[in-house]
Amino acid sequence: MKIQIPHCTIRSLKKSDAKSIAKYADNIHIWNNVRDMFPYPYKLEDAEKFIEFSLSQNPICNFAIEVKGEAVGVIGIVLNSDIHRVSAEIGYWIGESFWGKGIMSAAVTAFVDYAFQTYEIHRIFAGVFSFNIASAKVLEKAGFVHECTHKEAIIKNGEIGDELIYAKLSSRRFSEI
Repeated sequence: MKIQIPHCTIRSLKKSDAKSIAKYADNIHIWNNVRDMFPYPYKLEDAEKFIEFSLSQNPICNFAIEVKGEAVGVIGIVLNSDIHRVSAEIGYWIGESFWGKGIMSAAVTAFVDYAFQTYEIHRIFAGVFSFNIASAKVLEKAGFVHECTHKEAIIKNGEIGDELIYAKLSSRRFSEI
């Protein structure tokens, strides 16, 4: 898979991405805005395990965000099952030196279009820590709508906080999926 957009490419992960993924992911400012299952410090072995897991998925749901030939972030979805099988959760991160440049907004927009065309889903959603205003803005620029706030639903760094839920629906009719 390869999606070329201005300023970056979304593409399949490669084992050779491990070094750059570890380099950019090993950042406390990234970890502060993602789930605790994302390791910190983020080591080469963590990147290798993540890439191995991602390449073993069927269907593959995690992809590299590449800038100037280097994997500087990851974007992907988690497909739901059972009665929620028409929904998927999006997740993403990008190296701090690429923040504020519009790269993630463009990547999320392009990836969501790809996901709706590729997977049998009708809704993509994201949970955002209420203090992560930048991520909320990324989703809004990509056409996501704030659905609700889960009050005091998360804990990060020992602090209880709110989780903002954003979602975007496919423009396709459900019968077309």
